[in-house]
Amino acid sequence: MSVAALDGHLPAVSAARSDAPAAAMNPRTRLLLQGPIVPTLLRMAWPNVLIMFGQAATGLIETYWVGYLGTDALAGMALVFPGVMLMQMISAGAMGGGISSAIARALGAGRRDQADALVMHALIINIALGLTCSAIMLAFGRPIYRALGGEGAALEAALAYSNVVFAGNVLLWVLNGFASVIRGTGNMLVPASVICAGVVVLLPLSPVLIFGLGPFPALGIAGGGVALLLFYAAGTAVLTWYILSGRNVARLRPSPLRWPLFRDILGVGAVAAVTSVQTNVIIALATALVVAAGGAAAAAGYGTAARLEYLLVPLVFGLGAPLVAMVGTNIGAGQRARALRIAMAGGAVAFAATEAISVAAAVWPPAWIGRVSTHPHVLATGTTYLRIVGPTYGFFGLALALYFASQGAGRLFWPLSAGFLRMLVAIGGGWLALRATGSLLWLFAALALGLFLHGMTLLVAIGSGAWFRRPAPGPSAVVS
Repeated sequence: MSVAALDGHLPAVSAARSDAPAAAMNPRTRLLLQGPIVPTLLRMAWPNVLIMFGQAATGLIETYWVGYLGTDALAGMALVFPGVMLMQMISAGAMGGGISSAIARALGAGRRDQADALVMHALIINIALGLTCSAIMLAFGRPIYRALGGEGAALEAALAYSNVVFAGNVLLWVLNGFASVIRGTGNMLVPASVICAGVVVLLPLSPVLIFGLGPFPALGIAGGGVALLLFYAAGTAVLTWYILSGRNVARLRPSPLRWPLFRDILGVGAVAAVTSVQTNVIIALATALVVAAGGAAAAAGYGTAARLEYLLVPLVFGLGAPLVAMVGTNIGAGQRARALRIAMAGGAVAFAATEAISVAAAVWPPAWIGRVSTHPHVLATGTTYLRIVGPTYGFFGLALALYFASQGAGRLFWPLSAGFLRMLVAIGGGWLALRATGSLLWLFAALALGLFLHGMTLLVAIGSGAWFRRPAPGPSAVVS
């Protein structure tokens, strides 16, 4: 179904729905509904790119310093990192997208009171999920990391870091929950400023706590986890103050708890969480395959190279959060054709940006791998991975952008299906290839094919109008 055809299928009230409250509409909401698509998207994206690069930098900063503790410590970080990034992706990208989408659709439909009530519901959801994830990882961290191939000193290093980080996991969830509330109103600058300021503090704090300085004892790999928790706590405090001060369009106020509001968030966020799990399961299972085939040094090389994917996630999330807000607001206002144009524009920008970065990494692998380790086996494995998989990361960027746009539309069937296809090809095909050849080269080829199919499946499905084969969701009409 073409974009032009969609215009002809809109109900007669759709245009009036966005125009009627124009006089009372917040200027930020009006921009999402009426502003030029690409300039508005890029204007909103740049501060959000900063915030996500800032959060990705926290992991890279720690990886750099932990590298000085030796290969076992680096391998331990490789075991924990998928879980840490899973929390980051679910709290910011999945559940955070559900929060932003629900608030954007409420504001697009002119329901300010409902947007305010969603803030309280979002906070409750994120606290509950943060505490649950902490309990699981603290109780079952050892068997989980052992199942991923961890043993000996690498396993103990993984536990030392993991137990600290997951003890304060709820701070990450509240931080990203409030950042998502603010982004759902179209405000990307405030969360970006807070997170980037925190990263500046983390730069010296992490090595001080890892190696010790003056009154600070040397905590080893656990020191990186302590520094990360301090970063989360400070950011949470600032964003909480901003929302409570009344400066945000959607405010935190006491509100009766209502299942339809929980459903507005969870209906998008819970399904989106599965797609976040898919990405991290692929990385984790691929790590286990690499460990089995090449040992700890190969796992360190793969883990370091695969962090390119985690670096690209923040870049696309920079576009993704505006896509959630723009698509969600336009869906709430009944402007379906504009919502689809926004999605396609965002996908094109994401493809171009991620492909440029990943091709550069494929051409000059030592510039990426060599900054973390000079171990020959680490360098060889990481270089092989980047040269085979790197050129297909543009399709990962495309898929991720369309996933965020689908969050805004409240339509996640195709992102979920495409993610399962990627998992089947990458891990199932990679396992078969590794068993048949014993070569990591063919495992990496399967990972590359999975990325290509992921992006192309979503492009064809959404571009053909898959979102609109059923009535598009709007914010629930909640009766007090």
